[in-house]
Parts: sequence; C-alpha cells; structure tokens
Amino acid sequence: MQRKKECVAMLLAGGQGSRLYALTNNIAKPAVAFGAKYRIIDFPLSNCINSGIDTVGVLTQYMPLELNEYIGNGQPWDLDRSFGGVHILSPYQAKSRSSWFEGTANAIYQNMNFMKKYNPDYVLILSGDHIYKMDYSDMLRRHIETKADCTIAAIEVPLKEASRFGILNTNPDGSIYQFEEKPKQPKSTLASMGIYIFTAEKLFKYLEEDDADPNSSKDFGKNVLPAMLNAGERMFSYKFSGYWKDVGTIASLWESNMDLLGEEPAFDVGDADWKIHSRNPLAPPEYIGDSACVTNSMIALGCEIEGTVKNSVLASNVVVEEGATVIDSVIMAGTVVKKGAVVSCAIIDEDCVIEENARVGGEKTDDISIAVLGKKVTIGAGATVEAGKILDKDYKGE
Repeated sequence: MQRKKECVAMLLAGGQGSRLYALTNNIAKPAVAFGAKYRIIDFPLSNCINSGIDTVGVLTQYMPLELNEYIGNGQPWDLDRSFGGVHILSPYQAKSRSSWFEGTANAIYQNMNFMKKYNPDYVLILSGDHIYKMDYSDMLRRHIETKADCTIAAIEVPLKEASRFGILNTNPDGSIYQFEEKPKQPKSTLASMGIYIFTAEKLFKYLEEDDADPNSSKDFGKNVLPAMLNAGERMFSYKFSGYWKDVGTIASLWESNMDLLGEEPAFDVGDADWKIHSRNPLAPPEYIGDSACVTNSMIALGCEIEGTVKNSVLASNVVVEEGATVIDSVIMAGTVVKKGAVVSCAIIDEDCVIEENARVGGEKTDDISIAVLGKKVTIGAGATVEAGKILDKDYKGE
C-alpha cells in the first residue's frame, strides 16, 4: 500500500520582488529579513507546521542561493522528516523540454511528480511573500465540508484598493460565482489572498489542460481559476479576518515591521500559542549601555546600543554608537551606525556602515517616503541620504 499524505503544501517562493529594489538585488523576496530575527518565508513555513502540514515543496527561481541555505533541512520549522518535510524545488531540465517557471500555475505543473509522490487528497498553494498567522487546517476542514474542488482564502480590503487584487464575487453560502483578476470596477471587496486548497485530482486535471493551452499565461488567477469556474466546478471562499500583509513594496515592508511594536502590537510575533519558527544566528546577548536610550523597539541578540533607538526594529549584531540616533527604522543584521549619525524612517540592509554625522532618511510625516540602503553600503561621514532615496552603492555625499 502506497504511503500518502492528506495534504501537501506548495510554496511559491521564486519571485524577484522588484518593488523592493535594492533589498532584493541578490536574494529572493521570501528571504528578505523581517522583524529583527525572521525572514518573510518563516511565516508560511511556520503556519504549515502549526497547522499539521508537514510536507512542503518550496518553489524557487530568482536568486535562490541564500533562501536554499536558510531553509536547509527544515529543522528549525520541524520539517526535517524522512517521509515529507521541506524540499527545495528549482526549475530543471526534463526529457521533453526545459524552461523557467512561466507563471504560478506552470511552476506547480512542473512539480506534479513531487506532489504525486505523496498521493495527496488535497494540495495547498501558498505565496512566500505575506506576513500573517493562519491555521490552514480550518480552511481544509471547510474545503472538505463543502465538498469543494477549490477553496480560496479571502480577506476584506478597502474599496479603493480592491482593483489591486483578484476579487471574489460570492453567494451567501460562500460559493464563488465570479472571479475577477484586478478589476477596474470591482463588484465586491473580498480579495483573494493567493492561498488555495485544491482537491488534488482536480488540480492535476486543470494544470494539464492549462499547460496544453498555447494561449494561456500559465497563471492561477488569470487562467486556472476562471477555467474551473467556467466549467462549473465547486468553488468556495474561506474568509480570513486576522492580520495579513503583502510585503511586496518598501512602504508595506516598513509598515509591517512597525506593526510589531508597542504594548499591544497590530501583529504579535511572540504568541506562544502560534510560534513563528526561524533559523536564528548564534550571537551573544544584546548589550544596552548606560548612555543608551531605547524605547518602543525590538532589539535582537548581539546588538550593542550606546545611542538612542526609538520605535525601531534592529536585527542581530547591530551597533548604534554613543550619540547616534535611530528612529522609526528597520536595521538588518550587522549594520553599524556611528557617532552622531541619524537614521530616520529608513530600511537599512545587512552589513551597512553609516559613518559619523551622516544622515539617512527624513522626518516622519503622513506621506513619508522610506529611505533604503542595500546590503553592504557605506554612507560617508557627514553625507545625507534624503527621504525616499534608494541606494545600492557606497555614497560619500555630493
């Protein structure tokens, strides 16, 4: 008798993340650091294991090296299994043809053999660039109860933002009668989260048909889901009401980090009942000097703080020297902010150096633009990097 899994997860993690600019020059978007000690991909991986799903295929493509190394054998997420566990799935050369993943549906189609190896009843499709906590087992239970062929997780969004999403138009029982991909005039505000559960045999059928269609763009939202709906398959929405953020832009990544702060944060990463697992670097305890002033901030292990840090998120081994100030900012691992320097409303990537009396970013306002430094950038002494400026090379000032 063939061993099997009830549900296999397929995590799309190959995106370039071009709207994150310098932060994704050399790494895939799901590998971008988040919240002092996490990476974006920690959230869907943690959701999987917390939901009882222990077989995950991670589909990589753009700049996969750092993501592959980070995931490793899956041990930090309890996904190092002899049957199942986490597997990195990259594009490969097949006998008949070889190509990069052409779209979300094609990426899953090219890994049909991986899914079939586990003979699943259901397949969960996930995106690797969202910050949220979600029990997929509740969604799977609803999928089974409604005898659905496809269930789409959905969240209410403001009407002015609805045209950015795939919009679900549903009946009172949650069944979907229309799916509109980024409509100019949306009929509802129920947006697809890019999280799908399919009955496996239906998924395989429609992926094969989609692959055979030369006019298809090989995308779930544009092709596979409308094809299923047009064929009269049972499709239902699953309403999600918790915190969910697509961190595909500089502004949303900064906002989501800021949402971690405060006594009652909008998003709590310290919830003991829903642990967010991560591969943490080895580092000594953080050091907060006598002259330091730290308020409303997250400070990771290995940090050395002698200056002022307010309303900010600092990853491991960040140094803020005496007389330096960090406000409303996200500082990634290994960065040094030297004496007299000011960092305000900025995202600073790993291993940067802000020399003495330099300034990065502007004052916090309602329409603030976030300054961004890419990895290993040095800002010269006394130089100013204005609000909204994005740099991926050293800068000594004008």
